[in-house]
Amino acid sequence: MKRLILEMGTGNDLYGEDYTKAACRAVQDALHHSSLVLFRSLGLSHEDMQVNVTIGVQKPDSVDTKIVADELPRGNAVVTVVKGGLDVHDKDNDTCSVIATAAVEACLDINPDDWELTR
Repeated sequence: MKRLILEMGTGNDLYGEDYTKAACRAVQDALHHSSLVLFRSLGLSHEDMQVNVTIGVQKPDSVDTKIVADELPRGNAVVTVVKGGLDVHDKDNDTCSVIATAAVEACLDINPDDWELTR
């Protein structure tokens, strides 16, 4: 698999301390920065695309990867959650705002020898 596209995003849950919600919002942010016209232009199928999603949050075990994977409109999702992101604590109100980061990679099994770059 060769990575063709990499997009990044951030998302948050300001009041509910919901790490999955923040992760989904980070994925949506990344997706809104991208358009996969490459597939249509080259006659490639979205079904052949593997989408690797890496989510960074302070509590990785609190993210439901199935729900995050369901955010992707195309491709075969592989979701990994790692320690990252940011928790912002409000001691006065005893709340925590969760900030998640996402990296979304679109990958295809292509042979580089089938392509030629020209100037």
